[in-house]
Amino acid sequence: MKDNNEKKLRVAVCGATGYTGIELLRILMHHPHVEVTAVTSEKSAGKRVHELFAFLSAYAGLVYEPMVREKLLAKADLFFLALPHGASQEAVHYLFSNNKTVIDLSADYRLTDPGTYAEWYGLLHNYRKTLKKAVYGLPEINRKKIRKAKLIANPGCYPTSAILGLMPALRGKLVNPDALIIDSKSGTSGAGRKADLAVSFCEVNEGFKAYGLVTHRHTPEIEQELSALAGKKIFVNFTPHLLPVDRGILTTIYAPLIKKADTMAALKLYARAYAEEPFVRVLPEGVLPNIKNVRGTNICEIGVKVNPRTNTLIIVSAIDNLVKGASGQAVHNMNLIMGFNETLGLEQTAFFP
Repeated sequence: MKDNNEKKLRVAVCGATGYTGIELLRILMHHPHVEVTAVTSEKSAGKRVHELFAFLSAYAGLVYEPMVREKLLAKADLFFLALPHGASQEAVHYLFSNNKTVIDLSADYRLTDPGTYAEWYGLLHNYRKTLKKAVYGLPEINRKKIRKAKLIANPGCYPTSAILGLMPALRGKLVNPDALIIDSKSGTSGAGRKADLAVSFCEVNEGFKAYGLVTHRHTPEIEQELSALAGKKIFVNFTPHLLPVDRGILTTIYAPLIKKADTMAALKLYARAYAEEPFVRVLPEGVLPNIKNVRGTNICEIGVKVNPRTNTLIIVSAIDNLVKGASGQAVHNMNLIMGFNETLGLEQTAFFP
């Protein structure tokens, strides 16, 4: 653990006017070992952070600037990139090649196979050597690798909820990995901070719909990581839905059992798997996750139930898509890399109401 008297880590947030960038600034305000020394935004260059976001008053002296890589290089030691997919490729490569620690919140370095990336994102990956250096930043499965890494591919929000939900069952060989159904619902902030009719208030309010059936870009990321856990190539049925709420993801997973187990046995398996994890909360029998209980936190709640009639394990997980599903997880990764206490800056309790 770092000494509180040591010089603070200089951090830059690139893309600091989107939801994940703003959330990073909110979280880092309370981190005792970090100083945010640069923020970028092409559209808001020249404006002060607190002019746009009054609640971020701690950054009164911080001014948005364009992402000119050469100028940014000397301003920070660790870079969070909250840029759109495709826009991170070159920036990550440049910063990493110049010996900077990079945590990328886009999808550009999550998929280990460049061909899969091209298939699902419609883009060629131009930095394959750099891609090979990236570590998938889900602490609960890659903690040791993350501690030694200089480049982190921060997981997607849907994959985080699905992977954490399934990890104990797959590692324990409790379920059939060839017949997984993953049903997820997300708040509208998951679509990003942009003018888009599809996620405007009147279009979303009092509605509830599925989207991206069999085409959602998080599918190959989920399959990649679950295949590693299962020790074999697997495919999943993944269906996302849009909830008329600001933030939160609730994922329900249906997994056929291949071992005899009741709910209590499954709960014991999950409790053992996550006993030492500061940000995973396995709920007692009869209690199920609710996105209201994790809003604003880095917590993943998990509840399980066995249906003996269909011999199915039903897993429910809940996260805040902007925190555990994005910015909070990025800060957790930073803490691991820098040797800080894992929970620093991430001790917030849930918002209420």
